[in-house]
Amino acid sequence: MTVTLINPRPTFVERIRLHQLVGGSDDAVVDYRDVLGEGVRLVVDTVTRIDAAERSVTLAAGGTVGYDYLIYAVGSGSADPRVPGAAEFAYPIASLEEAQRLRPVVEAAPATAAVTVVGAGPTGIETAAELAEAGRTVALVCGEVLGPYLHPRGRRSVARRLAKLGVTVLEGPDAKVTAVTRDSVQLSGGRRLPSTVTIWTAGFGVPDLAGRSGLSTDALGRLLTDETLTSVDDVRIVAAGDSAAPSDLPFRMSCQAAGPLGAHAADTVLNRIAGEQPAAIQLGFAGQCISLGRRAGIFQFAHRNDTAMALHLGGRPGAKLKEFICSATVKQLADEARKPGSHTWAKDDKRQQLLRAKRGEVPATAEPAA
Repeated sequence: MTVTLINPRPTFVERIRLHQLVGGSDDAVVDYRDVLGEGVRLVVDTVTRIDAAERSVTLAAGGTVGYDYLIYAVGSGSADPRVPGAAEFAYPIASLEEAQRLRPVVEAAPATAAVTVVGAGPTGIETAAELAEAGRTVALVCGEVLGPYLHPRGRRSVARRLAKLGVTVLEGPDAKVTAVTRDSVQLSGGRRLPSTVTIWTAGFGVPDLAGRSGLSTDALGRLLTDETLTSVDDVRIVAAGDSAAPSDLPFRMSCQAAGPLGAHAADTVLNRIAGEQPAAIQLGFAGQCISLGRRAGIFQFAHRNDTAMALHLGGRPGAKLKEFICSATVKQLADEARKPGSHTWAKDDKRQQLLRAKRGEVPATAEPAA
């Protein structure tokens, strides 16, 4: 079997370390030779179109690559901010190139310069904490709430750590960004924040490759699949990661989902080659981990259906667990390359209830979040 990986850069990007790249503590890349299996052909290029009828993809540099089966794993990136001035004056951080552009901007800013981080999901929290720990003056603009995924107990723990680092946290109905200028951020409550460097972490989007290629997508642009991760349009196309929308009920964008979805997509392809029926994806979550600088972090435990529970691990133990998980993510890729099929994950029995509810068969139920 011949496997070709088409990727726009020659290295694997640890997106969960991009905030460290901006802060100067990591380069956030791993050589593909350390994670790919032997015999995998790496083509450094970008796919501009998928021709499902011809079973081929067109490359930006010219030419095409044919396939028998295609795994669509184009990931996610920064969402269109749709806020006046944000595209011109704010720095996104969702990709390696964006983080690399931001790093020298932060370095060049005076030590006392005001830095504003917009968006209080994991990326925003991690970026704010990383820069504040390095001595920067940081404001974190949350919109409605700090860490929307977190249980209130976990949220209070994160708020205490950010306060200790000197981060100004702005949340609530008056803390939505309405405009960005070269040196300020305007909030919905009328407040204007001076901002020498504005970092935009609010939301993710996906490449429009599937839609441009005539394949069915959800509203965000993720490839629509069945529960085996097979495209609803073509059994020869299978999706994985942030760009997949199984049954139009996509999993949370995360490395926690991407690893199992990638392994399951490979299993689906192997099943189809063998003439066997692929299994439905069953993926349960463990929680969410967030670094709060290099010396603290939090692991927010969750029910398998990805709702936060009251239990969390914070402080230095939280930082150690976060680093272990980051390192283990790359190790899992290398282990899977050496021994295919070694990657295992928890299952969520509640997904079938959600699917039946979506079809109008039974009411949806979920485990409590407290």
